[in-house]
Amino acid sequence: MKKELFLQKLNTGGFDPILRTLYGADETILTRQRARYADVIRRFDEHFPGHEDIRVFSAPGRSEIGGNHTDHQRGCALGAAVSLDAVAVVAFHDEGVIRFGSVGHATHEVELDDLTMRAYERDSSISLIRGIAARFAQMGADIRGFDAYNVTDVKSGSGLSSSAAFETLVGTIINHGYFSGQADAMEIAKIGQYAENVYYDKASGLLDQSISAVGGFVFLDFLDSANPRIDRCAFDFEKAGYHLCITDTKGSHADLTDEYAAVPAEMKSIAHQLGKDVLREVDEEEFYRAIPMLRKGCGDRAVLRAIHFFGENRRAAQEAEALKAGDIDTFFRLYRASADSSARLLQNLYSCKKPQEQGIPLGLAVSRLILGSDAAVRVHGGGFAGTVQAFVPIDRTEEYTARMNAVFGENSCCVVRIRPDGGVEIK
Repeated sequence: MKKELFLQKLNTGGFDPILRTLYGADETILTRQRARYADVIRRFDEHFPGHEDIRVFSAPGRSEIGGNHTDHQRGCALGAAVSLDAVAVVAFHDEGVIRFGSVGHATHEVELDDLTMRAYERDSSISLIRGIAARFAQMGADIRGFDAYNVTDVKSGSGLSSSAAFETLVGTIINHGYFSGQADAMEIAKIGQYAENVYYDKASGLLDQSISAVGGFVFLDFLDSANPRIDRCAFDFEKAGYHLCITDTKGSHADLTDEYAAVPAEMKSIAHQLGKDVLREVDEEEFYRAIPMLRKGCGDRAVLRAIHFFGENRRAAQEAEALKAGDIDTFFRLYRASADSSARLLQNLYSCKKPQEQGIPLGLAVSRLILGSDAAVRVHGGGFAGTVQAFVPIDRTEEYTARMNAVFGENSCCVVRIRPDGGVEIK
């Protein structure tokens, strides 16, 4: 679409239907998003002058609702795409290069005649762009090049998976621009995981990418980890009277690699002692009978984390069933049990190496002081540092966000909405 025509349609409400779907119907939200899209077009024009035709894409962050640290054991999880997203303005061309700019970062350039992995690019966004392009090329896409400028509300370290949003965004751009939309949402998720595993050199599972690419409220079963089963859970928490709030407790993720790695490693050590690869393959009753032996071979914490897995794996499925049945009371009972299990058994609320830094336990405690002892609040995502999640009654949201911001800093607490769509083109 011509740039001026896109802006005219944006400013006259022509894109309001899709904006309402992605962000919500409140006029304040729509006004902000119209201004945001106009701003990224302006930034694109300044960064890549001379393009008349543009296309615009969006991909969401994600929130894990249930199934804390279950996916890497081929377990079940419950998650949702959220209204915070990454947006890119794109101009396709035939110059044989991808140029990708974003606020506060140097422009990444990927020459399309050589998409082999480069070790020096690991831990950088350029490795994800190169890896996603390489995988599409392997699948037969004739990628000729594009210029893109990206802005994102999914902040790094927010627990909403900025990396999955970015991977879904790049995958959606290439899929629409050079693959005729042939890749479905799960294929885009797998392509993002491939880039993250092989090019970025991070051994991530498929949970975050799946939720971001598919969109909506989804239950995922990773029994077949390469082809997880996905079921949509159509439940509207706002209609039920609750906002989903995420609070960044501002804890540092530096030096936490060992803490994160220990969770799957300890769970797998239990499985290996019982002759299996992952806990999903272990008979639960056999595990309980073997606890005396497992304590000696793996240690108490590994045993506790395995107990968490077996309970959490069941709860994720039960939570999904409760939502499908519209039974919010049962959902919240299970949700609180999940929060308790993460705290007592999984033990991922703070780092043992930094016992003075306990932002997540503090966030949970303050949330319960505000909302009551039975508040629906839990650690969000991987844990050890970062964010807490709460379902807050709508009439208490203003008070909750203000008080959490007073503790953790301005704009630490935000309300997110469940977004029904994954990666999309705005048209």
